[in-house]
Amino acid sequence: MDAFATPGAFSWTELCTPDPQAALAFYKPLFGWTSKDMDMGGGAYHVVSVGETQVAGVMAPQPGGPPMPPAWGVYITVADVEETARHCAELGGKVLAGPFEVPTVGRMAVLADPQGATFSVMQYDPPAG
Repeated sequence: MDAFATPGAFSWTELCTPDPQAALAFYKPLFGWTSKDMDMGGGAYHVVSVGETQVAGVMAPQPGGPPMPPAWGVYITVADVEETARHCAELGGKVLAGPFEVPTVGRMAVLADPQGATFSVMQYDPPAG
């Protein structure tokens, strides 16, 4: 199964923390992870891999964004992010952010279920080629 192309699959995990380097110093030896840094314009994004497979990202909160405690977030693949956000609201959930474009990745939204648990949905761009 390709989690990036299968609607309903958990496809990415991301840690947002005020000290990404301290987090990486903890998680990398704990799980045997490696990481590569990407410049996202507003700071580094650390792509974490297990072997050759990219599995997660670690980043600091966006400058000027709301204060938030360190937290892991999940991304679930969807076929249509706008439709999913609309349907979430119809089912009693909330659209917290988006839908919006993530350059070179796709379109995403941050949602909450009726109990308040948050998650992100991503409609990935088709592979280049």
